[in-house]
Amino acid sequence: MKRGYHPAQQLGAELSRLWSLTLLSALGRTRAPKRQRGLSLAERRRNVAGSFAATGQVPGTVALVDDVYTSGSTASAAASALRRAGARRVEVVTFARAVRSIESIQRS
Repeated sequence: MKRGYHPAQQLGAELSRLWSLTLLSALGRTRAPKRQRGLSLAERRRNVAGSFAATGQVPGTVALVDDVYTSGSTASAAASALRRAGARRVEVVTFARAVRSIESIQRS
């Protein structure tokens, strides 16, 4: 974001073009959580809980796009907000997966 673009949004735009899907900006932040780096898994979940809300009507099936999946806390919080807004199925698509053991996340 500091570089002037949003990686997940760019990824979503390209995937929507390649897969012939409608691109929606269906989520907004309700607050800015603190950085996740260095937080345990439980702290990460608490940090992002309730930090997303739907910005309009949400279809029944949604592909949620994130650039990097680390602990899953952000994707889970975003998917919960989409389900509260009416999505019955939320599929998460990411560009990269941070490979670390849960133990190393909990120790950090």
